[in-house]
Amino acid sequence: MRDLTGGADRVSVPGSTVRQVIDNLDTAYPGVKARLVQDGRLNPSIGVAVDGVVSRLRLLQPVGETSEVHFLPAVSGGA
Repeated sequence: MRDLTGGADRVSVPGSTVRQVIDNLDTAYPGVKARLVQDGRLNPSIGVAVDGVVSRLRLLQPVGETSEVHFLPAVSGGA
C-alpha cells in the first residue's frame, strides 16, 4: 500500500479497533479502505495482526495506543 502512503512503509493513525484504524488510514490516505474492506468486512484475502498476533476478531479487534497493526495477505490451502 506504499503507493497510497507516498512511499511510507510505516504510518501512525489513532483508533481503538482495527475498523477505526482503517477509517482513519483512509482519511489520511484515500483508497486504503477500498483495498482492505469489502461489503463492510475485512477483505477475505487480507489478514490482520495486532502486536504480532493474528486476529480472529478482524475489524472488531481492539487496538492499543502503541499497538502495531499489520495487514497481510491471507494464507490458506492444502488438502
